[in-house]
Amino acid sequence: MTFSPKPDKLIPDLSPQEELVLLARALWREGYDDHLAGHITINRGDGTLWCNPWLLHWEELRPEHVIVIDLDGNVVEGDWPAPLGIPLHLELHKARPDVQVAMHSHPLYATVWANIGEVPPIMDQSSMLGGGGELLLVDEYDGPVNDSNSAAAAIETIGDANLSLLAGHGVFVLGSTVRAVHQRAVALEQRCQRAWHARAITDGPLQSKLPDSLLSRVSQSDGNGFIGFWEAAVRVELRADPTLLS
Repeated sequence: MTFSPKPDKLIPDLSPQEELVLLARALWREGYDDHLAGHITINRGDGTLWCNPWLLHWEELRPEHVIVIDLDGNVVEGDWPAPLGIPLHLELHKARPDVQVAMHSHPLYATVWANIGEVPPIMDQSSMLGGGGELLLVDEYDGPVNDSNSAAAAIETIGDANLSLLAGHGVFVLGSTVRAVHQRAVALEQRCQRAWHARAITDGPLQSKLPDSLLSRVSQSDGNGFIGFWEAAVRVELRADPTLLS
């Protein structure tokens, strides 16, 4: 017998606002927990974005807190202010209207690699889940986080990449769905963590044991094929807060 899981049987139907909240909470649990830092945007397709607001930790975010902003950063729906660092997302969505979901934050291990200006290798299979292509190092990010000029320069450097380390700053993960961004973000921090520990016990340069053919094939994934990974994270958050979708 072949079992073909259906996502709609594993978790409740979710609105975009609920998906954004669950992504934020799930990633907070994975180490994307630098206090008030971090932004998630979902493209509404009409020149506006769903966005998490300023002043709330990701772990306390609820659907009713999600705001709608335009591409100039103005709040057009909601009772909370836009995040201070949102220009990075605004410039991204202006330049790449095809991007549906974008996430920026400062997870510990990925940010350390970004700070030293080095891209860690993929050391194990779990660290390459979600694909996304090459992990790009953007070492020209300068200026304050709320500066649109430095944000625009970073987006120009990022080009069509979906995974970026921003030197002295953090990470930027893009995808066509919340599912894809969740899987890529989890894998990215695991990649950076595993490489960090491998370097701690290795004298020579780090070298992946994974075959190039596998790395090449998986890197082309759109991040939407692993049914169950996102759903499991959603169930964890709903068990932790059963009223979250009420």
